[in-house]
Amino acid sequence: MRISNLSLIVLLLQQVCENDAFSSLLNQQPKATKSASLHRSNNKQHKFPLTTRYSSTLDIPTTTTTTTTTINTLENQDGTIVLEEEIASAKSYLDDGFVFGLKGSGLERPRGRVATLVVEGDTLETQPYQLGIVSTTFALHMAFILTSLHTIFFAATSPIEYSNIAMKLIEVMLIFVGSWWSADLGSGVLHWSVDNYGNGRTPVMGNIIAAFQGHHSAPWTITQRQFCNNVYKLCTPFGLAPILLTLATQSYTSHPLFTIYGAMFCSWEILSQEFHKWSHMPPKDCPWWVNSILQKSGVSIARKPHALHHIAPYDGNYCIVSGVNNPWLDNIGFFRLLEHIVYKINGIESNAWKLDPELRTRTLQGDYKKP
Repeated sequence: MRISNLSLIVLLLQQVCENDAFSSLLNQQPKATKSASLHRSNNKQHKFPLTTRYSSTLDIPTTTTTTTTTINTLENQDGTIVLEEEIASAKSYLDDGFVFGLKGSGLERPRGRVATLVVEGDTLETQPYQLGIVSTTFALHMAFILTSLHTIFFAATSPIEYSNIAMKLIEVMLIFVGSWWSADLGSGVLHWSVDNYGNGRTPVMGNIIAAFQGHHSAPWTITQRQFCNNVYKLCTPFGLAPILLTLATQSYTSHPLFTIYGAMFCSWEILSQEFHKWSHMPPKDCPWWVNSILQKSGVSIARKPHALHHIAPYDGNYCIVSGVNNPWLDNIGFFRLLEHIVYKINGIESNAWKLDPELRTRTLQGDYKKP
C-alpha cells in the first residue's frame, strides 16, 4: 500500500501525541541508508526515524539447525522502502559450543519413547557397509584370539610346558576378566570425553561424538537400532587401528596373552554400545538371557544404574560395559579431575560445566568429590 509523504507525517504525529515513547525516537540521530536496499544483521535492528514498520517471520528448518529469519519492511519519510533481514540460527551438533540442554541448543527432547535422528543421513536399519565393517572386525578379533590360544596350548615343545596348561588356563581366564573390567573403565573415559568435548565435525571421532551427544536428546532412539547399525561406529577406534597393529607385529605368535587381552578389550568396547541399548529397553523387549543372566549377574550394565547418567548435567555414571567402575570413579571425582586438567591445558570447559555453573566452580576450587 503506497502512503504519501504528507499522510505518513500526519499519521506519525498522531502517534507522537498518543505515545510518549516516540519522543525518544525523534531525538535519535538518523542513520544513512540506501533506497530500496537490503541490510543483513545478526540479531540487530537498524533504526530509522519517522518510519512505519511491517514485519513477517519465516521458520526455515534445515537438516542440521533451525534458522529463524525476520524480514522488517521500513518506509521512510521520502517514501523509500528499506528492508532489513534478521537471521538467528540455533546451534547444531556440528557447531562449536553445542551443548544439549542449553537454551537454544537446537535439540529438544521429545516426550515418550520417540526415535529421533539428529545426524544427517542417519538410519535405524543396518546398511550393507555396516554389516561388512562389524562382521570383518569381529571375525579378525576372533581369529587373533583363536590363533593366540593355539600358540599357548598346542605349540608346546617340551613336557614341562605341557604340565603348565592349568596355569596357562588360569592366566587366560584372568585376561578375560581383566579385559572386561578395563573395558568398562575405558568405556567410561570414552563416554566422558565424547559427551563433554568436540562436535560432529571433530576429525575421526565426529560421528561418535554426534551420536553420544545427540543420544541425550533422544535416548529412546538407540533401542530401535539394529545391531550392526548400533555398534559399527565403534569399529573405527576399536577395529581398524588395533587390527592393523596386530597384523604388523604378529603378536599372536610372539605375545599371545597380550593379543588375547587386546582383542577381548576391543570386543567388549564395541559390544558396550549394545549393552548400552539394552539398558534403555524395557525388560519385555529384551531377550530373556539379557535380563536373567547378563544384567542380573552384572556382566552388562543394568537399567537403573545407567538411568542415573541421564540426569542433567550428565556428569557421572559414564561406564557402560557393566558399570562396575562407576561408584568409585564418581565418588573420588575422577572425571572432575580430568576436566580440571583439560581446562588448565587448553582453557576448554566441559559441557557438564556449561550446564551446571556450580559444578564448574567446585571443580576449579579443587573439590572433585561427588557432593
